[in-house]
Amino acid sequence: MNTIDNDGRVVALVPAAGRGVRLGEETPKAFVPVGGTPMVRLAVDGLLASGVVDRVVVMVPADFTERAVALLPPSDAVRVVVGGAERTDSVRAGLADAPDAGYFLVHDAARALTPPELIGRIVGELRAGRRAVVPALPVVDTVKSVDAEGVVTGTPDRAALRAVQTPQGFAADLLRTAYAADVLATDDAGLVERLGVAVHTVPGDPLAFKITTPLDLRLAETLIAHRAAL
Repeated sequence: MNTIDNDGRVVALVPAAGRGVRLGEETPKAFVPVGGTPMVRLAVDGLLASGVVDRVVVMVPADFTERAVALLPPSDAVRVVVGGAERTDSVRAGLADAPDAGYFLVHDAARALTPPELIGRIVGELRAGRRAVVPALPVVDTVKSVDAEGVVTGTPDRAALRAVQTPQGFAADLLRTAYAADVLATDDAGLVERLGVAVHTVPGDPLAFKITTPLDLRLAETLIAHRAAL
């Protein structure tokens, strides 16, 4: 591990410009309500509640900036910027808005129920000297590789597989270097891996699941209702 750094500012980037196609929604997925609150607001609240994030930058479609400002916490620690057509474009916009960051977290707005404690674990590893850290869970299903016609070509050993969640954490200079290449990616750690830098994992959390389908949304609604009843 590298030298411990306790001084770098932690900036969380929240891409929120994606469309909710698989949810069957017309609005961007991040603005779909869960328990009456838009996912992006829940995600930002969780980041702030962790106590380890100095600033949150939310990247949204150009025509949703005013709506985002209105629904997010009125705080100097939260900024809204215009995202791009692709996720990587949105993250680049967030990077440009935070030149003073020492560390970046990149967090999916659709992982709206992510516990603040998980966020704290990621930042703790970064401050202890890790350059790239992601939360991960063991894969419980058998996984098959298939060809273009859907024929099984292999069965990877799931003991060596992990399902990766967010927030994914990085030293700021490392993530900037990774994004300097014009490569599309759905996973920020994948860009870092291309540089030959080790990406470390910490235990993820089932509550950090991604709300992608109507079934996921129903589960999230049920969990929030249960939480409110306690």
